[in-house]
Amino acid sequence: MTSDPGSLSDSSDSTDPGDLSDLCRLSARDLAAAVRDRTVSAREVLDAHFARIDAVNPAVNAVITQVREQAYEAAARADELTAGTPADELPPLHGVPMTHKDTHATAGIRTTSGSPVFAEHVPAHDDLIVARFRAAGVISTGKNNVPEFAAGSHSFNELFGTTHNPWALDRSAGGSSGGAAAAIASRIQPLGDGSDMGGSLRNPAAFCNVAGFRPSAGVVPSAPAGHAWAWLGRSGPLARGVDDLVLAMSVLAGPDPRIPLDCPVPRTGFRALAAEGLPDPAARPLAGVRIGLSTDLGLGVPVEPEIVQVLLDRARVFEELGAVVEEAVPDLRDADEVFDTTRAFDMAVNLRTVVAEHRELVKPEIIWNVERGLALTAGQLMDAALARTRLHEAVRAFFDRWDVLLTPTSQVLPFPSEERWPRSVAGMPMQTYVEWMRSASLVSATGCPAVSVPGGFGPGGLPVGLQLVAAHGHDVELLRTARAYDRATRYGDLEPPL
Repeated sequence: MTSDPGSLSDSSDSTDPGDLSDLCRLSARDLAAAVRDRTVSAREVLDAHFARIDAVNPAVNAVITQVREQAYEAAARADELTAGTPADELPPLHGVPMTHKDTHATAGIRTTSGSPVFAEHVPAHDDLIVARFRAAGVISTGKNNVPEFAAGSHSFNELFGTTHNPWALDRSAGGSSGGAAAAIASRIQPLGDGSDMGGSLRNPAAFCNVAGFRPSAGVVPSAPAGHAWAWLGRSGPLARGVDDLVLAMSVLAGPDPRIPLDCPVPRTGFRALAAEGLPDPAARPLAGVRIGLSTDLGLGVPVEPEIVQVLLDRARVFEELGAVVEEAVPDLRDADEVFDTTRAFDMAVNLRTVVAEHRELVKPEIIWNVERGLALTAGQLMDAALARTRLHEAVRAFFDRWDVLLTPTSQVLPFPSEERWPRSVAGMPMQTYVEWMRSASLVSATGCPAVSVPGGFGPGGLPVGLQLVAAHGHDVELLRTARAYDRATRYGDLEPPL
């Protein structure tokens, strides 16, 4: 099922778009190009998209709302635009279909956040990430599944049930962007819009053998927002390959006046990277890149041994590409306090009214997290602020010497889907529903950009993700490194047995 884990691949991207059954295998870049060049119509792409949903969604349960009539109306408008516009003037994602994360507001399309409280909610506006994808030519076709209010890294809820992993239908697809990751892996769509507080982009990417990018704060503003100064949660894309992540960021990045956070990376940086020629693995494109490697983030974080072995094996690929890889990690001893306190505070800010008014409808993990936030003292908030400052200094010192940190994305392989969350990791008991995600949440606390890329598969055939981290604002450099690895290994090209 997998290629030689240390080998460098020269496989081609080409898939014949003339065969409609192959349209769902195309990257977002190639699919949009086929529509712009009139090789296929947006209507034909949509036919293939919905046919794929019909074929695989009953098994994976990734797509939970469909708006076929709206989508075909949008496809008709797209085809009219194609007929009357030069190809180079069409938007970069022209005619690409996409279901959206069910926690992202979509104008005119039901958005439930996976909660009975909002079972019939239809917003009048788009969240920024949806609006920017639509402005880039995406055709919205519905919504994909999430855990209730995006809390937890396993996509199940009382409204729509559980999303299953396309690589093993009895396993979790991760979360909270699990519906998007499962849809992308299942070849329903090439791109997805995600969000990430403690791993909600990265964990499902790792579980489903796709790529997920958590940008620096302010790069993709989470707008509109009740708490405009919030920094821990991020919006970002998922795709089967890093090249499509770069394409997505070229349309998603940029400031918004509703959010006061500075945008440290202009959209032009991602556009320039998207325009670069794809790296040739034989040319050692990572020559001079310094990578610090850690299997436990320097804190003894438990990680299943199969994941550790995959990480160590893939480290050799980075070396083959020219990078210097040595064991090194920032001092993250303050990261747990920063993450736990900030998450509890943000959860209380966002969901205290929902819990107060609909307690009987909300899952217990959310109630626990909101109550932790409401119980925070001024002293705890001050301690967390000082801890964040110490953490910032430690991370800054690390990236003065190193360009990238390489770690496991997730501490566990995809776990049985009937479990709410893993109760132990590598033999160590987990006390809360977020503790098993520390490999991701510790990185969240640093504020740094992070990307999960497919690392191949463990001995049992389950996907493993690698996490790459760079200094704040170095998003383009991070994606350049990740893309070189991705082009060399091509694990995202492999298809699940659906």
